[in-house]
Formats: sequence, C-alpha cells, structure tokens
Amino acid sequence: MVPFFLSNKGRYVWSENPFRFEIKNDALFLQSDYEQISVRQAGKTLRDAYLSASKQFFPPSGILPDSLFFTLPQYNTWIELMYNQNQQDITHYAREVLRNDFPAGILMIDDNWQKYYGNFEFKPDKFPDPHQMMAQLHEMGFKIMLWISPFVSPDSPEYRFLSEKGYLLKQKGKREPAIISWWNGKSACYDLSHPEAFDYFVSQLKNMQEKYGVDGFKFDAGDNSYYNTENIDSYDKNALSTTHTMLWAKIGLEFPFNEYRAGWKMGGQALVQRLGDKIYSWDAVRLLIPDMIAAGLAGYAYTCPDMIGGGSYTSFLNKKANEFDQELIIRSAQVHALMPMMQFSVAPWRILNAENLSIVRSMARLHEKMGSYILQCARESSLSGEPIVRNMEYAFPGEGFAACTNQFMLGEKYLIAPVVSREHLREVKLPKGKWKDEKGKIYKGGQTLRFDIPLERLLYFEKQ
Repeated sequence: MVPFFLSNKGRYVWSENPFRFEIKNDALFLQSDYEQISVRQAGKTLRDAYLSASKQFFPPSGILPDSLFFTLPQYNTWIELMYNQNQQDITHYAREVLRNDFPAGILMIDDNWQKYYGNFEFKPDKFPDPHQMMAQLHEMGFKIMLWISPFVSPDSPEYRFLSEKGYLLKQKGKREPAIISWWNGKSACYDLSHPEAFDYFVSQLKNMQEKYGVDGFKFDAGDNSYYNTENIDSYDKNALSTTHTMLWAKIGLEFPFNEYRAGWKMGGQALVQRLGDKIYSWDAVRLLIPDMIAAGLAGYAYTCPDMIGGGSYTSFLNKKANEFDQELIIRSAQVHALMPMMQFSVAPWRILNAENLSIVRSMARLHEKMGSYILQCARESSLSGEPIVRNMEYAFPGEGFAACTNQFMLGEKYLIAPVVSREHLREVKLPKGKWKDEKGKIYKGGQTLRFDIPLERLLYFEKQ
C-alpha cells in the first residue's frame, strides 16, 4: 500500500515499487523483485526521517483540496440510503441536516445514482429532475460530490464504445476487455495508462460538472488488488497493479473536490483521503487515531477518519434506532471533531435521543469553530509536507511516546485526548511544558494524569 517504512531513530526505507517484508527474531527482512532496497539514516528522530523522505520522494505540492473539507463537516448518503440513492431522500437528508442545526457542508451522493457503471447520467426513475435537485442543494448551502469508479458495465453502449477505442484493460494475451470481479459484481475497467482514455474519463467528469453543476467526485475503488497483472494487459506494458492505483488518484488532481480511500505514492498532493470502511464497534473507534497517524506519516495529510460510527454498511443493516450504542456514536464524533475532517453518514438525528444529539451537534460546531486553525494547519502542510495529525513521538521525541496510540497533536498547538472506550476514565501523558485544557485549567507537563471524562466532554489541551 505504501512503499515506505519509518523509524523513530531517524531511519527510513523508501522503495519506488512494492516490496515484501518480514519481522523475524527482532530483525526486519526486506525483499524486492524490482530494486535494491536500502535503509537510510536521516537524523535521530521520527520527524527527521519523515521530513527527509518527504522532501526527496513526495514533496508537498503547495496546493490544497477545497478549503471546505477542513472548515465544515461532510455528509455522505451511503449508510442512510445505501443502494437506494434517490432525489427525494437525498433532498430530505440535506433538509434534516439543517433542521437539526448542523452546519451545511459537503454532501456526497454515493453509489447507484447513475444508470449503470461507466454511465454518467442520473437514473431517471430515481432522479426525475436532477437539475432541480442540484439547485436546491446548492441553495441550502451544500457543495455536491458524486460517487464514481473506474468500472464499466459489460455490454453497455459505453462498454462497446470504449472497447472499440482500446480504452479498457484487456484480458492477458487477448484483444477482448478484461472482466474484473469487485464488490458490486463483474465489470470492465478503464485503462488509465492509455493517455487518451485518461483524458476521455476526465472529460466525462467535466461534462457532468458543466451539465449539472456537480462540484466534485468521490473516487471509489482503485485498489491495486483489482489490477492483477497476471490476468490483465494494459496500454503501458510496464504497468504494475500499483501503477493503475496511482493513475486513478491522478485524476483527482483535476478536481478540488475529491475523495479517495486508495492511493499509491501520491503523498503531498492535493488529494482528500478517507480511511477504509470500519465496522460499527469500539475496536474500530480505537483504530481511528493510530490509522490517522499512519496516514499522515505516509504523506497523506488531508485525511478523514472514515464515517462517524463506521462506514461499513453491513454493521447498520436490520438495526433499529433504539439498538444503537449511543455512546459509541458520540465518542466517534469526538474523535472526528478535531481531526482535519469529519464526515457523517448514519443520521445522528435518527438514532440518538435529544440529549445525545445535542452533544454530537456541539462536536460538529466545534469542528466549524476550529476550522480556521485546521485550515491553517493544512496550508502549512501544503508547504512543509508535515502531517496535520501528528504522532506524539513525532512532536516530542525522546519523551516516551513511541507506543502512544490514543492521543495526538493537531498541528503544533493542540493535544487531543478523546475517550475511545466505554470507560469514562482515561490517562493522558502530557509532554514537558505548560498545557491548558479546554476549560482553561493549566497543567504542568512531563507527567501522566487521570481524568474522569463525562460523555459530553472532549478533552484537549493547548500548548502554552
């Protein structure tokens, strides 16, 4: 997934191509089919190693995705509508956001809005007037993104056109398009290593923007596992599976409103990443912080920690509103609140009581309130390459934070310590110096403190 290893002793490994690794008897063994891998010494700390690698191999572009990603919440229709994306329910979802006093932000219309894969027209039976829908949503204050993938439904007009042009991946050793199995069945797939196919795909999206006023796109799939080079041929005869993943990501550079959850060697670029779909569980909530830290250390500073409560739709099937663990939704929202981005999908107003809904609303408003600082961090990252969500060891080397996975720094100024379990008690290790909590109390650093954190409280500290 990432050809990059980092050590908090200032060492790193970078490979231009995928490699295998094994940890055995306290030793790290690396093997590559493509190149000689070497360990580089770049300094003494995690930050030294990261910045050296970033500068040489994935320097920041100086360009950001659209600023709204950082300053306002996102809303995705997936969990509420799943494969029944339709004009009436999407408009209702947007109205409910406002009726429940949540900030308008980016609204993502998810999979199954289009007639079929590879087609870029709304289903007429589900969307009787998409122009009106887009105008209404924009008038409410939302920016609109549409889900898309690189797949093309077989035996469709688009399939036949693209096949004739040579714009589809081919079966190994044959002239016919390859049919690839993915989570929605079997489809052909764009060969984006063909420059004309790449440009044609981008033109289709630009046409959608011009015709309907779409602001951007959620670029799903692209996982290198779908591009098995033992089964496919591509225009670029030297392409690896990861080459196709990288080309899919490069399309997003054409659109300031973009979102991915698969990437390859695109660190430092103006691409929004979202963590892979997590299940609805406390274990998944606990993974949000270490996974966000890992994303930042891979060069993907502009990352969203999945959807609040989890993005795996199977976790929400056949579940009534009163069957949800409301504390889990709240604590998940609190993790999101002071991350670079926060994204709702399951409607909190549907599954929470009034008191708990008020807590989640306050987290959305906190994210909005801190939006200017988060955006400032993003702008600095676009120039320096530094992560926005920072490992404690990255920020405070040598103070015993190497294994810390439940607190993080938001930029240089704020230490965030959310509760990520049913327990309301948690320990916080403060770095050296002085720290002020969100209630204004000052603490001396260099010590570990225990706090009793009620459900409505998100614990964080400002460096003094």
